[in-house]
Amino acid sequence: MSTVESVFPLLEAKLASVSKPIQYVGGELNSVVKDWDCAASSETGGETVRWALMYPDAYEVGLPNQGVQILYEVLNERDWIVAERTYSVWPDMEQVMRDNDIPQFTVDSHRPVGAFDVFGLSFSTELGYTNMLTALDLAGIPLHAEDRTDDHPVVLAGGHAAFNPEPVADFIDAAVLGDGEEVVLKISEVVREWKTEGRPGGRDELLRRLAVSGGVYVPRFYDVTYGADASIEAVVPNRPGIPFRVRKHTLMDLDAWPYPANPLVPLAETVHERFSVEIFRGCTRGCRFCQAGMITRPVRERSIETIGAMVENGIRKSGFEEVGLLSLSSADHTEIGDIASGLADRYEDQNVSLSLPSTRVDAFNITLANEFSRNGRRSGLTFAPEGGSERMRKVINKMVTEEDLIRTVSTAYSHGWRQVKLYFMCGLPYEEDEDVLAIADLAKKVIAKGREVSGRNDIRCTVSIGGFVPKPHTPFQWAAQLDHETTDERLKKLRDIVRDDKKYGRAIGFRYHDGKPGIVEGLLSRGDRRVGRIIENVWRDGGRFDGWSEHFSFDRWMTAAEAALEGTGVDVDWFTTRERDYDEVMPWDHLDSGLDKDWLWGDWEDAQAAADGADIEIEDCRWTPCYDCGVCPEMNTEIQIGPTGQKLLPLSVI
Repeated sequence: MSTVESVFPLLEAKLASVSKPIQYVGGELNSVVKDWDCAASSETGGETVRWALMYPDAYEVGLPNQGVQILYEVLNERDWIVAERTYSVWPDMEQVMRDNDIPQFTVDSHRPVGAFDVFGLSFSTELGYTNMLTALDLAGIPLHAEDRTDDHPVVLAGGHAAFNPEPVADFIDAAVLGDGEEVVLKISEVVREWKTEGRPGGRDELLRRLAVSGGVYVPRFYDVTYGADASIEAVVPNRPGIPFRVRKHTLMDLDAWPYPANPLVPLAETVHERFSVEIFRGCTRGCRFCQAGMITRPVRERSIETIGAMVENGIRKSGFEEVGLLSLSSADHTEIGDIASGLADRYEDQNVSLSLPSTRVDAFNITLANEFSRNGRRSGLTFAPEGGSERMRKVINKMVTEEDLIRTVSTAYSHGWRQVKLYFMCGLPYEEDEDVLAIADLAKKVIAKGREVSGRNDIRCTVSIGGFVPKPHTPFQWAAQLDHETTDERLKKLRDIVRDDKKYGRAIGFRYHDGKPGIVEGLLSRGDRRVGRIIENVWRDGGRFDGWSEHFSFDRWMTAAEAALEGTGVDVDWFTTRERDYDEVMPWDHLDSGLDKDWLWGDWEDAQAAADGADIEIEDCRWTPCYDCGVCPEMNTEIQIGPTGQKLLPLSVI
């Protein structure tokens, strides 16, 4: 294939008729456009491998996504690989494209997505599945993997949702679990070798080669059987050489992979306007609800020197004025104090501010907070107690006492902060009404303490509440999800208590989502292959952008589910509000996150014991002996943390 024409001449004339046309134009600072046949002019020669990478949401959400940006760079560094980006188009643009036969295109060179070798989608949430179907359909790629030919791209899923890809097994050709940096290059080499050999055995042989490695999951090579009670009986390979379990990928030595090194600067406003550095990957705090913490183990830190170099390079190449130090719990980095003071010193007079995502109450200290606010505006601080009562915090293994929280916010208010945001969850296992209503008491105590220590009345506390959704590969994967009616009732009671309080009500902001989207997310999170028909029905009925409240329709999902599950012996409640037992085969049991099933079950039993009053704490294996979750020996990995003993030196003036 010598060249593929850009669709931009078709697109350009129509841009004035759609909202935010700039998001479809491309050409961002640090974006890359390569020759379609770049390998031919490279030192290595041979076949070119072409990737279209997608974050299945709008440009404003997708462009800042770290995962896609990193893979875009890693792939394009190879002189025989072309990697371009595509995002979900809004419904107005979708209609224009259908009316004018414009296919799903990349923003880099506006080439048709259907012409690439691999179409890689990164799912951080399951609510992007309908957007994937829109992109496949617009690209001219058959929705069902079984209908594709050698001329269609391999549709490859990744991201956190890929740890249970069964609901989309009909639509994807393959899935990758875990870190993508190394495996995308290995996949590229397999594709290149197959193309060089003249595509022997067609698409099926390419997928077989990917699957036998043990690191790529190809759903078509596994048969699922169901028992008389409609639960899964077994998931087994259906041809020789296919592994019984597919393993996740873990990138060791993050210092050797300092990406993104060429951060993309958006043309349109996006949800995060900053340069972000991931300061470590993984978390072993052991919060039982947290899928991200469970599936990204072990903890692997970047060194202070690498972080300093990445920040300096990123600011210089992007012009961003804010730097976010990202991880699942950034204040837990062994060198966070030196990182904060070193970066604050470096950028003291340069209009560069530093930010941390939400901070654990027990990892916060005022010195750290002062360093992060030294060069920027003193905005609010965010803490995530998650559970409203101490009992619930023991159930989820988030060992933060009320005294810890009050002491922490007291320190913040007394040092000049005016606003604190507290994040909680509703619908956790073993939760009662009282556990949720305790959030109001906690918020009032926070305001009272803030007024007391600051001597001011303009103290604010925002309470933000999300609905709990049980996730695969966590101790709560066996839990019953709370029905949406009870969720909404509890939140209404809480809202009324806060609003009716004359003394503190006006100082407490209250943000929450109703329970219905959580039920759909729960269906998709723990669903099996039977859920695929629901997703397709919803999409055919107009479902798009289900992660956006203004586009989401609960009724559309329930109507689709009723039709798709008729005669199967299961319904939405079976997938969501039903508790599972130890012996049930989970849809994801053949996908190996490294976690030992018996350890997860034991932790689930500990949560039950905590709900009944037992005082059980699972400590962090970074600082205490290993508690046998299984990841390190199973995955042949190890914890990689400092301190290194190094400091950040001032930047030399050139």
